[in-house]
Parts: sequence; structure tokens; C-alpha cells
Amino acid sequence: MTEPIDGGPRWLTDEQQHTWRRLVEVLVKVPAALEAQLQRDAGLTHMGYLVLMTLSERPDRRLSMSKLAKLACASLSRLSHVVARLEEKGWIRRERDPDDGRVQIAVLTDEGYDKVVATAPGHAEAVHQLIFDRLTVAQVRQLNRVTEALLEQPLEVREKR
Repeated sequence: MTEPIDGGPRWLTDEQQHTWRRLVEVLVKVPAALEAQLQRDAGLTHMGYLVLMTLSERPDRRLSMSKLAKLACASLSRLSHVVARLEEKGWIRRERDPDDGRVQIAVLTDEGYDKVVATAPGHAEAVHQLIFDRLTVAQVRQLNRVTEALLEQPLEVREKR
């Protein structure tokens, strides 16, 4: 990390600037490519797929909307819009929690489960092509370590003091 000179801004080094710009490019291009693949092959958004996949991994195929939002890395508002579209297709239904009527539960329907099962192979192939086919085994391990380090603490920017 570069230290500020005389209390000024911490500028990126040339290497950091290059690395940051390449990371931004990956953060833009990979999700766009996955979105295009899922739309083309399954008529799903990437967030819609993440929601279906997350519910499919639960033994009872159900989660509270707040827990689902956290696992899908989405705001409750965004998740609500995505779930509404998935409900229209019959892939999810919402129920009230019998123990706490204020809590909504998202439930993956049998049709939704069938959809995620049918979609998963194409999505896995896309991830292979976009990421893992381009990396060595050592680079995959290194990428895992890098992502773990980046996610070790909450991703938020502290206020400047």
C-alpha cells in the first residue's frame, strides 16, 4: 500500500492501477457473459439462477427472504423483484412463516427445481470456459486464496477521517 504524502490522497502505483483496471474488466465482462448465456439458454437472469440454485441446495428448498438475499448477495428490494418474476413462471412461491407472520419464505417449486437442474450443466460449462479453462491448477488455488482474502472482512469503504 502506498502511504499518502503530507496527508494527501493515497494514489495507486502503476502496478496497482494496471491490476485494478484489469480486475474491473473481469468484474464487468464475466457477469455479462454469464448473463448472456443464461438468458440465451434458459431464459433466466444470473440473479434468477442464483436464487433458484440457492434454494435448490437447501434440503427443504426454502429460505426466508432475508437469508436468501444475503446468500444471493442482493438487497431485499432487488430480491423481491427477482422472486416476483420467478413466481410468475411458477418456479418459486412465497409463504408466510407460520412462527412469525412478518417473515416471508421463498419456496422452490418442483418446476423451479426442474428448471435449475436443466440449467446447471450449461451454466457450469460457461463458468469452465470463462474462468477455469483459462487457469492452471495453481492459479485456481491462488484465485481462491485471493478471493478469500478479499472477502475475509466486510467489503465497505471507511469514511475518510
